[in-house]
Amino acid sequence: MTVSAAIYGVSGPVLTPDEKAFIRDASPWGFVLFARNVETPKQLARLTVALRDAAGRDAPVFIDQEGGRVQRLRPPHWRAAPPAERFGALYARDPEAALEAARLNHRLIAAELRAVGVDADCAPCVDISVPGAHDVIGDRAYAEDPAAVAALGWAAIEGLADGGVAPVIKHIPGHGRAGADSHLELPRVAASRELLETTDFAPFRALNDAAMAMTAHVVYESIDPDDPATLSAAMIGDVIRGHIGFDGLLMTDDLSMKALTGPLPARARRALAAGCDIILHCNGDRREMTAIAAEVPALAGAALRRAEAAGKARGAPQPFDAGAALKRLDALMSAGTAA
Repeated sequence: MTVSAAIYGVSGPVLTPDEKAFIRDASPWGFVLFARNVETPKQLARLTVALRDAAGRDAPVFIDQEGGRVQRLRPPHWRAAPPAERFGALYARDPEAALEAARLNHRLIAAELRAVGVDADCAPCVDISVPGAHDVIGDRAYAEDPAAVAALGWAAIEGLADGGVAPVIKHIPGHGRAGADSHLELPRVAASRELLETTDFAPFRALNDAAMAMTAHVVYESIDPDDPATLSAAMIGDVIRGHIGFDGLLMTDDLSMKALTGPLPARARRALAAGCDIILHCNGDRREMTAIAAEVPALAGAALRRAEAAGKARGAPQPFDAGAALKRLDALMSAGTAA
């Protein structure tokens, strides 16, 4: 079956007839869910089934479930997972305990996601923490030290993978230094390439065999002073595919974010021309999606190869005792707080 190089959101907790028709015609590679799509576990499980039925295949269903501020599944139906920063603080005192805790936390996240039919997580966030930067990343970052970020990111990837959930590292090649929120405006980073390579880019290079990565809507002036990474052939070809060595599926961050300008179809064309494999459109506006779909080609060539490999990252969950894992995680995090 031919599928298009796109991941789309939908408008609410139930798939509408118009959305079903759009999905049938546009044949997107996958779907992404947000808080507007989530009410209860039973409702969400029905929605993920409906999405795949509309697509006519086992399409990946993504969600942002990092923990802390960024999690779409929340209490009372789901656990409140800790933000990344807490694992980084534990790592500074006890690296082995922190790695175990990060792995367990994401294994629990994977179990929660798979139970409702979600099999891809836009996590972990492996942007570094940079003092004085905008707090759009903030406590979503594990640490300032790139090596610690990479180690904890790898533990998170392992936890998700053991639970049959494909991870997406973000925001490649690094959003932590940005002085603005890319949801609202275009951040510009003036740091030298030499500094970026030893700091911001380093965790992504260490995790360059990840199945998927999401781009940063950030301009890195020392490499491309004009275009954000999402739209920059220099950033994607020279940095992401070159220096970092990432050969997995590269998806854009949400094309409807205000960091990008111009008509949405043009944004999609530019991102794909720059080297992204898949475009991501999140807000569920069907008129926007219809306009984008007219410009998005079918997956082919290297992008298709990467998409097929990423799809296989949604493996069968390994045996798992969620109760025991949660008890152990709580003990690790409590010990770290007490320390």
